[in-house]
Amino acid sequence: MGERAVGPGRRLKVVLASLLGELLVRMLGITWRVRWDGRLPDGPVVLAMWHGELLPLVWALRGRGIAPLVSTHADGEVIARIVQRLGFAPIRGSSSRGGARALIEASRRLEAGATVACTTDGPRGPRRHSAPGALAAAARGGLDVVPMGATSSRAWRFRSWDRFVVPQPFAVITVRCGAPLRNVGTGDTAQLDAALLAVSEPDGPDA
Repeated sequence: MGERAVGPGRRLKVVLASLLGELLVRMLGITWRVRWDGRLPDGPVVLAMWHGELLPLVWALRGRGIAPLVSTHADGEVIARIVQRLGFAPIRGSSSRGGARALIEASRRLEAGATVACTTDGPRGPRRHSAPGALAAAARGGLDVVPMGATSSRAWRFRSWDRFVVPQPFAVITVRCGAPLRNVGTGDTAQLDAALLAVSEPDGPDA
């Protein structure tokens, strides 16, 4: 929501939306079966993923204290509250707003040994084209970037810019961890895109 003051009506909407969102995620998530392909490394490390695969990855990574970058746009406060209740430690900021502050905070968390996660094409796209934020955070600390993706045995795919994927009830989700990218810089976004595509949900018809 940024730095602007908000009224009690808006705050109530945020609280209710976050509670409902958490409930829906948990109700769906408890029906999913998660399989891992590759090992999730211990921190400090930067996890990179596509925005469209956020939901199954949030469920798979819950309860680990991972620090995801969450946008300061209007919906960001709702998302931040949901992921916090699912066991994450969100950092507010994105490539389009609050980026410098978020990078500083991400670097601080990494220095403390945490794992930081970000959707490299979020919050607004273009779809499956990474911004350099994840690479900048990793390069600043000389750390690895680990590409992550999720495929689902059956899912709904929204007509949103990111083709957001929602696994259907009782789906099998396969979470893939790619080989760590080492010694990467902000100019290596094409390398990161290729690594993410290799572990990600293939494109399919819109749901």
